[in-house]
Amino acid sequence: MKSQKPKRYVTADQCPQAGRERMIMPQPIALVGREAQNPERELLKRMGETGAVFMMGQNPDLPVMPERPKLLDFFHFRFSDIAYMHLLQSAKLALDAGQDEKVVVACLLHDIANGALLRSDHGYWGAQMIAPYVSEEIAWAVQYHQALRYFADEAAGFKYPDAYNAFFGPDYKPPEYLCKAHEAARNHRWYMTSRLVTIYDIYSFQDDWDVDPEQFTDIIGRHFKEPKEGLGFDNSPAAHMWRSMIWPHNFL
Repeated sequence: MKSQKPKRYVTADQCPQAGRERMIMPQPIALVGREAQNPERELLKRMGETGAVFMMGQNPDLPVMPERPKLLDFFHFRFSDIAYMHLLQSAKLALDAGQDEKVVVACLLHDIANGALLRSDHGYWGAQMIAPYVSEEIAWAVQYHQALRYFADEAAGFKYPDAYNAFFGPDYKPPEYLCKAHEAARNHRWYMTSRLVTIYDIYSFQDDWDVDPEQFTDIIGRHFKEPKEGLGFDNSPAAHMWRSMIWPHNFL
């Protein structure tokens, strides 16, 4: 039987604004070029007319994160079901293939930005998020998998994904910055680490394949430096990214 992601919802005493409407303003990046769908003026008007407030802190509709969250807490309590399954299944494929633990961890983290932050340039965002906590090689592999996935390497066992023809159309060409990143990566000593990420980067997920995240606990312990303060509260250069996933609907 497929196990369910755990849920830990807010209680009334944890929500000081209980009883008042708490409005969620979409992030600006989601509204660029879609001014007709921008609700800002309507929400500001509602605030004045009804006493509603903007969302800050814990959203009662989201599971509560632990006080000092660890990596797997974000998998359990913030990642979309698709990202959750995709990352775990990719890492499990690498693990079962006998790959080095650094490759397994890179697979586990390669689309971490897609989990609950940003999809655009996700390799770069993901690499910045994890850089304070993993080796330089793992962060490098996560960053460059974004470019490498658009370029086949038959000798390494990677062909252009059929899914991309469906996602973007058969005539899609990656932008110049990714072409340059691909060329730089091909000549880098860590090329195969990132290339292996693309090989185990499955482009769909299997609903009937349940991968237990706890099986990666020891590998994470060896390759991911969990801050004692908790991710988001350790004053690292990437702490704000983790906080943005803890409180994704904050108005400011």
